[in-house]
Amino acid sequence: MTSLAPLPQIIMEPIVRSALLEDLGRAGDITSDAIIPADCKATLALNARQAGVVAGLDLVMFAFLLVDPGISIQLRCPEGGKVSAGQTIAIVNGPARSLLTAERTALNFLCKLSGIATATATLVNAVRGHNAKIVCTRKTTPGLRVLEKYAVRAGGGANHRFALDDAVLIKDNHIAIAGDIRTAIERARSAIGHMVKIEVEVDRLDQLEIALTAGVDAVLLDNMSVEGLAQAVAMVGGRAITEASGRVTRASAPAIAATGVDLISVGWLTHSAPILDIGLDMPADRNCNRHLN
Repeated sequence: MTSLAPLPQIIMEPIVRSALLEDLGRAGDITSDAIIPADCKATLALNARQAGVVAGLDLVMFAFLLVDPGISIQLRCPEGGKVSAGQTIAIVNGPARSLLTAERTALNFLCKLSGIATATATLVNAVRGHNAKIVCTRKTTPGLRVLEKYAVRAGGGANHRFALDDAVLIKDNHIAIAGDIRTAIERARSAIGHMVKIEVEVDRLDQLEIALTAGVDAVLLDNMSVEGLAQAVAMVGGRAITEASGRVTRASAPAIAATGVDLISVGWLTHSAPILDIGLDMPADRNCNRHLN
C-alpha cells in the first residue's frame, strides 16, 4: 500500500453532488420510495467480488452521507489497500431507502477508481526492480480527471501533467505545423516562464539528437521498439528525462523498463481500465428492521 494523501473535500463534494443529481433526476428514487417503508433500517456490506486495489472510499462516504447524514459507514479496508475476492470493504447502516438511493453512485465511483488503481498496480509490479515509474496521461473522462489521476496514485503510479498549462509538451502535430523540431522548441522557450519545463515527442533518433542539442528537459519516445528505446536512453545519457509511450501492456512493460527509461506513460489506465467488480450486499439472514412507534 502506498502513502496516499486524500483528495480535498472541496474537490470531491461537487463531483459527487453532480453525480447524485444526475441519478436522482426530477423525482428521486421512485422505486425505493414506493417499495421500502420509510422507517426501515438496513445493514449492507460493500464486498469485493474480485481481487484488486481499493480507491475512492471518500467518494463512497460522500455519496451515502449527502443522500442521508443518518447513514453510518465502517471501513474494513484502507484506501489504496489490497483486497481479495469476497472480502468486505465497508459496512453501511441506516435508512434502507437512502442506502439504495446512494448505492449506484457510490459503486460507480468505487468500481471505476478501484479498477484504475488495480490496473496501475499490475503495471507497477511488472516493472518492479527497474527505475521506471508508471505514469498516466490526459486521456481521461471529461470532468473526472482529478479522480482518475488520484486512482493511479492509489495504485502506486505517478501523474504526468494534469492539464495543458502544467508544462510544454511538443507533439508531432505541433512540430508539423511549426515546420521542424528546433523551431517549435525555440518558440516555446521564448513564450514560457523560467519555471516551465519543455518535453518533446520524438520517434526517431535523429529527432532526438536535435531535441537534446536544443536543451529540452524531457523527451517522449513514442512507439519505439525496445531496441530503439535502449539506443535512445544511451544517446540521452542523463541529459533529459526519458519517457516511453505507445501500446504498453503488462507483458511488454518489463522489457520497456529494462531499457533504462525514467517513465512509462500508459493512456489506457485512465481511459479504458476495466472496473473492479464490487457489490453492495445484504446478508441473507437479515430482514428489514422497522422501528414502529
